[in-house]
Amino acid sequence: MIRIIIKTEKSTMLKEEEMSEKRLNNTIFLMFLATESFKRKHNMTSEEFLKMDDEFAILDYISECPDIFDSMTGDEMAEEIEQYVSRV
Repeated sequence: MIRIIIKTEKSTMLKEEEMSEKRLNNTIFLMFLATESFKRKHNMTSEEFLKMDDEFAILDYISECPDIFDSMTGDEMAEEIEQYVSRV
């Protein structure tokens, strides 16, 4: 899980003046929740998810629209990721 957070910070962090620390922390937390929900639904390891993220940029997608994920349940987050992957 630490690996995901480090990767997330590198790949999604905008200039500090563009994203407040609170919003960044919320986005990272949403990435964690969505990732865990998707992994649980598909019985995946973190390593398997990271390979999938390398191919589909799932964490970047979540970071681009955190407000959408903010109002979702875990199951809805997993479904949203499934829909995103099917479109890419």
